Amino acid sequence: MTGTATARGAGGGPVDHVVVGVLVRDGRALMVHRSPHRRWYPDVWDLPGGHVEAGEDPRAALVRELREELAVEAQVHGAPIARTVADTFVADVWAVHRWHGEPVNAAPDEHDALAWLDVGDLAGLDLAHPDLPGQVRLALGKSRPARTSEGVCP
Repeated sequence: MTGTATARGAGGGPVDHVVVGVLVRDGRALMVHRSPHRRWYPDVWDLPGGHVEAGEDPRAALVRELREELAVEAQVHGAPIARTVADTFVADVWAVHRWHGEPVNAAPDEHDALAWLDVGDLAGLDLAHPDLPGQVRLALGKSRPARTSEGVCP
């Protein structure tokens, strides 16, 4: 995606700023399976979200991404519950407890499956990043803030 906002990665260089949401329902989190043909992180389970465009507020970017990917109008408030800092991206994670509409795969070119999963379900899955179980656990209220790639979650 061109024109994306940049942040500073683990190596100090500019990287993509990514936002993701943990949609929470009945003690489970909505995960998306990235299509095998994706250039970045193919054939793995991930959280829905995407790139922050240049000049875009991160919360507004997450609302837009969830609309594009899941056809829902999410209510995203407050600060992120976690942040992952990697060499190529910085990802801010929000817990999303309220939205309008029923999540569907509105971006079949990006994802080939959606699933409501508990933290225990993640153990046998190929995940986009090792921080995901801790982020899901935090969003589901099953732990205190955990350490991420960057340090203590905000």
